[in-house]
Amino acid sequence: MSMIHQFIKGSTDTTLVLLHGTGGSEQDLIPLARELSPEANILTLRGDVMENGMSRFFRRHAEGVLDLEDLKKQTERFLDFLDEAATKYEVDRNRMIPLGYSNGANLIGSALYRQNAFKASLLFHPMVPDRSLSVPDLSGANVFISAGERDPICPKTETEELTSTLRQAGAEVELFYHSGGHELRMEEVTAARTWIDRFID
Repeated sequence: MSMIHQFIKGSTDTTLVLLHGTGGSEQDLIPLARELSPEANILTLRGDVMENGMSRFFRRHAEGVLDLEDLKKQTERFLDFLDEAATKYEVDRNRMIPLGYSNGANLIGSALYRQNAFKASLLFHPMVPDRSLSVPDLSGANVFISAGERDPICPKTETEELTSTLRQAGAEVELFYHSGGHELRMEEVTAARTWIDRFID
């Protein structure tokens, strides 16, 4: 199943897969990706689930209340799409690094809760995706999580639970907080840039 996307060829074997937040587009995170790695391939997606005219990657019942059935369906669709895109654009599926903000980060989190799908992932302001799942063995997975200490959408307890669950499953998780809310700040981009250097080639 295809997804709305844009592919930008780079000069490394790494592909950054970008997933925007609610109301965003496939253009939103390209500047962030360039900050993290100017040379990487970029595969940037646009959610096609509409909520009051805003693009999302899956449905929700209310703010903070995810539609778990749709989340499962869209997560499987996302993972299938990455396999298809790797073939179509002749890039290494194992060198895809997903980067998501808010709604996009939740889709990546949902993928991690279902399978050890990525060697490295960046989740900016994510929530716990699905507490009903038994998280698989995530040995070898590396995850960068950033959040705001006063985020009204994603409280600190949520961030700590997600981090703890991923670590207990075997993932190496780096957690970064800034002092604000749900907004993306330059200090977390700087921290992410330092973290991602070891995975870019």
